[in-house]
Amino acid sequence: MSYMGELSSESAVYRTLLETTKAIPWKIDWATMTFAYIGPQIEALLGWSPESWMTVEDWATRMHPDDREQVVNFCVAQSQAGVDHEADYRALTKDNGYVWIRDVVHVVRNERGEVEALIGFMFDITERKKTEEKLIALQKELEALSFKDGLTNIANRRRFDVSLELEWASARSNGQPLSILLFDIDFFKQYNDLYGHVRGDRCLIDIAQTLSLALDGPRDLVARFGGEEFVVLLPQADASVALKVAERCQRLIQKQAIPHAQSPHDQRITVSIGVGTIVPHGETKPSSFIEAVDQQLYAAKKNGRNRIEVMQPVA
Repeated sequence: MSYMGELSSESAVYRTLLETTKAIPWKIDWATMTFAYIGPQIEALLGWSPESWMTVEDWATRMHPDDREQVVNFCVAQSQAGVDHEADYRALTKDNGYVWIRDVVHVVRNERGEVEALIGFMFDITERKKTEEKLIALQKELEALSFKDGLTNIANRRRFDVSLELEWASARSNGQPLSILLFDIDFFKQYNDLYGHVRGDRCLIDIAQTLSLALDGPRDLVARFGGEEFVVLLPQADASVALKVAERCQRLIQKQAIPHAQSPHDQRITVSIGVGTIVPHGETKPSSFIEAVDQQLYAAKKNGRNRIEVMQPVA
């Protein structure tokens, strides 16, 4: 076989390799910004024939509008700098769909170090992107669940603690009041003993939903504090507003009229409420404030339950 024949044979082998791989090879002449070659696999993937890929303008216009400017600017800048690079983007299909592509680009220079051509491979990464999107969605769902009480579907103690820290810092920097209401369902142990834990769980869910309905501030939060205790966080609420919210919660729970045969208060479910308001300053800590409000809840229970006890506002 002649030398030229060997070269021709090698070229045929290379072309066969390039055109049978799943990756789509391509080459762009830098001086003219035209495609010197693109693998025939492109038609099966995107619907555009290899012959229709003439200039870099065809590459750019067949890219999702939301990706186009950023990807084109990045690839041009990297190519001009002579830096190999890769980019992910949504390539438009001929039937108006799109496919996620990862373009891996090698910059070819001449002996003077000038950019001569770009060669690369396009990889279909659609399935990988779908998997990533599912994982991101799942992560967000898990994060949401980690801040939600599994039984009542309202915020849990962790969410309350995070929100309190944020609202505390905001109130302190702005010199604004912050109020907390602590709730305890009266005689709940007796309720569970009498009606069973399934009814007990239903009671907790009903109370949680009722407290949620009593709130109207955009940043107000109701959370399960633990067991049969609930907490309401009222950013920017002064003592008078906090008391009104507590009274509204009490009225709504009374209106529910959940039967409780062993309660001395009309044989209905009632709650004891501790209320506190503070304008955070200096070294005062949220935990100290919660303890002070908890003392008011203790006083409400000690003084007969089914009542509201309010601490003196702390300025």
